[in-house]
Amino acid sequence: MRNQTLREDVLLIEGIKISPQFLFPTFILLLLVYIFIMVSNLGLVILIFSSRSLHQPMYLLFCNMSINDVFGATIIIPRFLRDLLLSDSERYIHYISCVTQAFCVHLYAGASHTVLMIMAFDRYVAICSPLRYSTIMTNRMVVNLSVAAWGTALVCVSILLGLSIRLSRCRSVIFNPFCDNASLFKLSCESLLINQVYGLGYTVVLLGSSIGSVTLTYLKIAAVCLSSKNKVLNSKALQTCATHLTVYVLLLGSGFLIVLLHRFPQLSDHRKVVAIQREVVLPALNAVIYGLQIKEIRQRIISINDLSFT
Repeated sequence: MRNQTLREDVLLIEGIKISPQFLFPTFILLLLVYIFIMVSNLGLVILIFSSRSLHQPMYLLFCNMSINDVFGATIIIPRFLRDLLLSDSERYIHYISCVTQAFCVHLYAGASHTVLMIMAFDRYVAICSPLRYSTIMTNRMVVNLSVAAWGTALVCVSILLGLSIRLSRCRSVIFNPFCDNASLFKLSCESLLINQVYGLGYTVVLLGSSIGSVTLTYLKIAAVCLSSKNKVLNSKALQTCATHLTVYVLLLGSGFLIVLLHRFPQLSDHRKVVAIQREVVLPALNAVIYGLQIKEIRQRIISINDLSFT
C-alpha cells in the first residue's frame, strides 16, 4: 500500500526534446540568462530602494514587476536546468511539488497583468492629472495598489488550483516542460467541466480587464497629449508610456501565442519551446527595458559605474 501511494504521488515530466549536441549549449545559455535575470532585477530593486531620488510611486511600482520576474524565473528555470541533465525516464516530480510549481506559475502570470494594470493607472494620473498626482499617488496608495494586484491574483489562482486538486488522478505524465493547471487537471479521468468553465472565465476576466483598462488608459493619455502643446510633457509621456506598452505587448503577445498553439496538438513541441522562452525572455527583457529606457534609472546606473572606475 505504501509503495502504491508513493507511485501515485510521483509524476513524470515529459519536458522538451533537445538534440544531444545542443544540450550543453542550451544549459549554459539558460544558466547565464537566469543569472542575468537575478542580478539585473534584484539590482534594479536595490537601486530604487537605496536612492532617495527614486522613492517615487512610478519606480516603487517598478519593483513589483522586478520582484515578480525574479519569482517567475526562479519557479521555472532551476528545475528545468536540472531536468536537462536527466534522461526522459528520470524527470520525476512529486505531486505536491508539481501543485506548488503550477500555483506559482499562474500567480506569476496573473500578477504580471495586474501589476501592469496598476502601472498604467499610475501613468494615467501622472499625465492626465499632474497637479493632483502627489495627492492621489501617495505611499499609502502605492501600497494599496500593490496589495490589490498581488491579492487579486492570489485569490483567483487559489480557486483555479483548488478545483484541480480536488480531482482524482488516473494518469501520471505531465505533457509540459513544467507543471501548470492544465497539466494537473488532465491527470484526471473525471469530468473537467467545472475546471474548464472557471479556467475560461478566469482567463476572459483577467485578459479582458487587463486589455480594457490599459487600452482605455492609453486612449485618454493620447487624447491629453494630442490636445496639449507642451512638448516636454508629450516627450516624457511618450518615453514612460512606450516602456510600459512594450512590456505589456510582449506579455500579451506571448500569452496569445501559447493559447493559439494549444489549438494545434501537432505543434506541441513548438508550444513547449514558446512556453519556456516566455518564462525566460520576458523577465530578462523587462529589466533591460526599464533600466535603460527610464532616464532617471539610466543616469543612476551610469553614475554608479563612474564611481566604480574612479
